[in-house]
Amino acid sequence: MYLVLIVITIILCVLLGLIVLIQNPKGGGLASNFSGSSQLMGVQKTGDFLEKGTWVLAIGIMVLSLVINVSVKGGAQKSEDPALMEQIKKASKPSAAPATTTPVMPAPTNTPAPAKKPAQ
Repeated sequence: MYLVLIVITIILCVLLGLIVLIQNPKGGGLASNFSGSSQLMGVQKTGDFLEKGTWVLAIGIMVLSLVINVSVKGGAQKSEDPALMEQIKKASKPSAAPATTTPVMPAPTNTPAPAKKPAQ
């Protein structure tokens, strides 16, 4: 069911993209090709069809998004598999880390360093 809803949503998105690309931002678009008054779908009717199609597809995508969200939230089930629960418990336990100690620096001495003998 979930996969079918996703596929339908993708198809609607592609159709919405195509309808938006057909339209001209200045109002011409596909309607500008129908310049004759004897056309079956006149200039105004083509614009209305594209505008209504855009609204219908956009609303359809929003409704499908909500339906998908509800179906996913309701479809989550608690796992009762004991082996899986054991793995989850084992993974969630903190591992015993080896005790780390901070390295201790030797205390500085105030004795001067021995002078080096000159090489002969």
